Amino acid sequence: MGPLRVAVVGGGPGGLYAAVLLKRLDPRRDITVWERNAPDDTFGFGVVLSDETLGGIEHADPVVHAALQAEFVRWDDIDVVHRGTRHTSGGHGFAALGRRRLLEILHERCRQLGVNLRFRSEAPSAADLARDHDLVVAADGVHSATREAHADAFRPHVEEHRCRYIWLAADFAFDAFRFETAETEHGVMQLHGYPYTGGDSTVIVEMREEVWRAAGFDALDVSESVERCAKIFTEALGGRGLRSNNSAWTAFRTVVNEKWSHGNVVLVGDAAHTAHFSIGSGTKLAVEDALALAACLQEQPTTAEALAAYETERRPVVASTQRAARASLEWFENLGLYLDQPARQFAFNLLTRSRRVTHDNLRLRDPHFTEAVERDFGCPPGTPPMFTPLRLRDLTLRNRVVVSPMDMYSAQAGVPGDFHLVHLGARALGGPGLVMTEMVCVSPEGRITPGCAGLYTPEQATAWRRITEFAHTQAPGTAVGVQLGHSGRKGSTKLMWEGIDEPLPDGNWPLVAASPLPYKPGSQTPHELTTGELADVREQFTSAALLAADAGFDLLELHCAHGYLLSGFLSPLSNHRTDAYGGSLTNRLRFPLEVFDAVRDVWPGDRPMTVRISATDWAEGGTDANDAVEIARAFAAHGADAIDVSTGQVVADEEPAYGRSYQVPFADRIRNETGIPVISVGAISSWDDVNSLILAGRTDLCALARPHLYDPHWTLHAAAEQGYAGPGVAWPKQYEAGSRPPQTGRLDAPKPRLTLGG
Repeated sequence: MGPLRVAVVGGGPGGLYAAVLLKRLDPRRDITVWERNAPDDTFGFGVVLSDETLGGIEHADPVVHAALQAEFVRWDDIDVVHRGTRHTSGGHGFAALGRRRLLEILHERCRQLGVNLRFRSEAPSAADLARDHDLVVAADGVHSATREAHADAFRPHVEEHRCRYIWLAADFAFDAFRFETAETEHGVMQLHGYPYTGGDSTVIVEMREEVWRAAGFDALDVSESVERCAKIFTEALGGRGLRSNNSAWTAFRTVVNEKWSHGNVVLVGDAAHTAHFSIGSGTKLAVEDALALAACLQEQPTTAEALAAYETERRPVVASTQRAARASLEWFENLGLYLDQPARQFAFNLLTRSRRVTHDNLRLRDPHFTEAVERDFGCPPGTPPMFTPLRLRDLTLRNRVVVSPMDMYSAQAGVPGDFHLVHLGARALGGPGLVMTEMVCVSPEGRITPGCAGLYTPEQATAWRRITEFAHTQAPGTAVGVQLGHSGRKGSTKLMWEGIDEPLPDGNWPLVAASPLPYKPGSQTPHELTTGELADVREQFTSAALLAADAGFDLLELHCAHGYLLSGFLSPLSNHRTDAYGGSLTNRLRFPLEVFDAVRDVWPGDRPMTVRISATDWAEGGTDANDAVEIARAFAAHGADAIDVSTGQVVADEEPAYGRSYQVPFADRIRNETGIPVISVGAISSWDDVNSLILAGRTDLCALARPHLYDPHWTLHAAAEQGYAGPGVAWPKQYEAGSRPPQTGRLDAPKPRLTLGG
């Protein structure tokens, strides 16, 4: 039967639409909506909904859908105005209407169905309502009193961000979704504007907190702020003014709850989750929550099972949206990084900021705009960005794809064998610009596991030369790089598949590190390196570099990430030294830079050197993004040709924020704040992602690991799928017959060609 007495706390779109659907599905239900404001009170102006959301509304309630359709303003273009230049991208498809009109439509539908609407009424507490009702729908917004009253059950996490913004309106309709920057004496400000009726537009003005204060907005009342914003963006507004409606400067808050229901109380919309307004998702998510909640209550035998099913269905969708929203939010927070980009690339970067719009997607929406961005970037006709070359010293990489270092744990006494030849040789034949070895250890005691490869004996160097010669001979045009490292406190452990980071049961070797701190409980405590021992380690790195040069490697990467020895010096969580090698970041950099300088001195001058760093420890008090910029800047000043930007694995109790391309923002910031070429890593899995990141100017190279385990010919297949056959990639002659996808069996029957009447 489902719940018959339903209380809805909050009269926003999510709460109202939930009431509509629940009443429509079972007219016997007694549903009351409590809203503390008057019917015509509203915050903000326009609401944007996607075609996907509208499709769900149409299926669930055609009456509401028809009313919305009659009100929508639709447009396809996005205008990006930067330093006086406007670039327009089409094919996007938006639909918007006034928020007040949306509420009126939902009010009317509630009344038609017999929902009891109580305006200017504070709802009883959720606990009181839960005693008298079968279901309590908490739709009381970002500042949800219900959520806070039961914080021990919902376990909310609320994060306030770095920008201030204000919702305003203009008495004219923009002819496109408009983004515009204003570079003032106080810092950069941005305008987000879009039409929501034939004669009105929403206008959001946003800027970093420090810019907001420097400009004096903190001392202005709302009317003064409105007038000031109109003057700053006078060109965008055509000299017209702005108006407010319950407007106030605020900082966006991301809300995440560990649970969405408590007994018979359930959160929907902003009470459960928020996503930054720059991807237009707030009302969309609330309406979709209402749709899912109503469907689950209809489908499940009990309210408890329905609420569990609702959360199971919605949580991954919301998490994906929040990741995209965070990427967009952080892009605008860091807008100043991109101001010097060419205007068209800046526009492309903005359009692809959330990763939901990509190079391939945008090429379908607006091929002329995308082709213009590619021309500006230097792509020859018909060449995807990933297949443009990149030069590092005297080494020219024919494309931007890197096979990321991946430990194979398959060496014998540090000697790479047939497995390594086939593994690395197959990836070289697969067409990338650069194939990297696993971390190659510079001494026996510098190994992570007994199966790790090394470069500290002539026998090992000979084995590596066999691999580089194969790649250079059989896959000409593919460079091979070596990553040199020392395990530090993370050594003497089992092979990955036997227990990653677990100490060996026997046959252990002593460990050394910046400080005598075990990696995790149960790990071996390392010996703190003395000044003399530091010199010995430095010599091990230079000896390995000399062997690597003789072995024919084209590029050398110094491993200063993932908690291994050099990374252990960089992080304050693993370096507690009180001498010249500990304390300040300058001191913590000292030994890694000494090693870099020593290796650079013996590594051939025409061959590039890169450095892999962990840009954050994902742990309180550890290395953060600000530190990473300074670390990268220091290595570049010493001659690093690129920074390979990874994250984490420095401390065992890290809390990474996983997701698609989740480490790219750290590389992006380093590249655009310092001008240093970067290699991006971390859940980059598609050639579309690679093209998007490179063309937007967020990275110079993309390193992929798991995709190359799944498909050794990933780069060749990326070229084939894009119809590219230029100099950026080459099929081995032996494989040319496979350069087109193989035919498959016919899946469709012939369609009738004639329809004849009787």
